[in-house]
Amino acid sequence: MRVIDEEKNSWFLFEEEGKLLFDVNCSHSFVGYDFMMFLNGEEIALYKEKGREYLNELANAIDYSSPISRSSTSKYKERYVYDQYSEKSLDAIDSWRENSDSM
Repeated sequence: MRVIDEEKNSWFLFEEEGKLLFDVNCSHSFVGYDFMMFLNGEEIALYKEKGREYLNELANAIDYSSPISRSSTSKYKERYVYDQYSEKSLDAIDSWRENSDSM
């Protein structure tokens, strides 16, 4: 896994085995959490077309939909994969920051 891009305090975009993994920093009231999901074909096409602007829009849509809430009807809810990839993502972020600091 490797970091491709980030929007500070908002999201990270990772590459994992040829797939794009999107990690959004969400918050609702006093609760903060990470929501991670793989981008689907439509989202990848929009990312290629609009770039970071699209990822900012998607991050806002995910955060607004409150996908971890029990009563949420978020269309992203079933795509949650943070538990499976959190350790690898933290290692990738550490490497990304080490390389950024050395430049």
